[in-house]
Amino acid sequence: MEEFNLHLTGDIHAITAANNLLAAAIDARIFHEATQSDKALFNRLCPANFYGKRAFAKVMLGRLKRVGIEKTDPNQLTPEEVKKFARLDIDPETITWRRVMDVNDRFLRKVTIGQGSEEKGMTRETGFDISVASEIMAVLALTTSLADMRERLGKMVIGSSRAGDPVTADDLGLGGALTVLMKDAIHPTLMQTLEGTPVFVHAGPFANIAHGNSSIVADQIALKLVGSEGFVVTEAGFGADIGTEKFFNIKCRYSGLTPQCAIIVATVRALKMHGGGPEVVAGKPLDLAYKSENVELVRAGCGNLVKHIENTRAYGVNVIVAINMFSTDTEAELGAVKSAALDAGAFDAVVCTHYAHGGEGAVELGYAVQRACERHSAPLKFLYPREISIKEKIALIAKSYGADGVEYSPEAEKKIEIYSRQGFSNLPICVAKTQYSFSHQPERKGVPKGFVLPIRDIRASVGAGFIYPLVGTMSTMPGLPTRPCFYDIDLDLATGKVLGLS
Repeated sequence: MEEFNLHLTGDIHAITAANNLLAAAIDARIFHEATQSDKALFNRLCPANFYGKRAFAKVMLGRLKRVGIEKTDPNQLTPEEVKKFARLDIDPETITWRRVMDVNDRFLRKVTIGQGSEEKGMTRETGFDISVASEIMAVLALTTSLADMRERLGKMVIGSSRAGDPVTADDLGLGGALTVLMKDAIHPTLMQTLEGTPVFVHAGPFANIAHGNSSIVADQIALKLVGSEGFVVTEAGFGADIGTEKFFNIKCRYSGLTPQCAIIVATVRALKMHGGGPEVVAGKPLDLAYKSENVELVRAGCGNLVKHIENTRAYGVNVIVAINMFSTDTEAELGAVKSAALDAGAFDAVVCTHYAHGGEGAVELGYAVQRACERHSAPLKFLYPREISIKEKIALIAKSYGADGVEYSPEAEKKIEIYSRQGFSNLPICVAKTQYSFSHQPERKGVPKGFVLPIRDIRASVGAGFIYPLVGTMSTMPGLPTRPCFYDIDLDLATGKVLGLS
């Protein structure tokens, strides 16, 4: 487990390197364009070789085509064409690409770069995201092949020119180099459970920030390996409002795969919290209410489970509720959850004890899933068509949360106008919001009513293939708590065993 959680797959390291190379290239290009003439810039971008001949790099041919230049010989370009090709003229105010690192560091959320004397006063405000929030992580998870990944990486939009045109990674000449950095990361890591079940570990886009699903490539390989009679279980992070919605409306659209069954994991303790139970604070002892019988509190919280079931069934799949049992749960409490799930239309609800008993504790769940898949016949339904506007899609998603409407900040309104004008309005939507509530407010448990969803900003992950609105105070760079877990982590110097991660 220690190796798995540290450096085993290498995916995050590759993503961090690729993301930050692109970030460095953006600011370097702005710097060089500001300090050189058109001719000097062009000569450095297309230098003569040892024999005095010049040629465009392969990645530059796409740039020529995008700006409407048919010529492929650098020596034939007119001064106007030289300027058109060589100057990206990036507007620093429009840059959405941020640097990333795989550390929770709240003080990097907003930084000023370019303060060194050699940068000639070219400072600008930017910030860091957590590495898993990088668009490159989403690209890795949504790609279907090496060629598809190369195309997606090249299409990533980092901002706009002063003329209002999108500027891509390929415009900066980076698409090929990014693909080289990611060429090994596209391969899933094959591992196994404690009982020998094969598992693919691949990618890790957070569901509250990105789309929160296992990779398409891993699913494709797994389906091929299990055969027509086999079963593949793939993850959609968090609940029906985040991971499930994004799984169907984003991942299924790009993979072309149709699931037969969706499993919703529930616990008595979580439903008690949604029913109005005492606040749960990480690191503090759990209140007695969660460890003693209170059937009415469980029933009060089951409305949250019902909402998840209803939202998931809307996509045309059979729903199984897996009730993960704690030793303090009572038969009456478990029965209340099962009854609520079945009344809400779940195909089945099964009490599971696999945490305590391993695979033996989930056998009934396995049989229920098998039956649900065999009896599935409904077509896959999407929540919205891609062709409608960005705002219309967001409104339908907000309605599925239970919101009365949506409000947009001036910045979000501006971004919608820009992305629509640039031709990106047909992309699916990937809402970045809290996982703790159907609303934008983590403290609102159960099934919140009477709220308006606030969109504070909108970004475009064109390479990954979605537009993502930032809801409320959702941050793309977490911070450390008062007592981080690193207090408990150490190395046994005699055995080399990692301590404190179990």
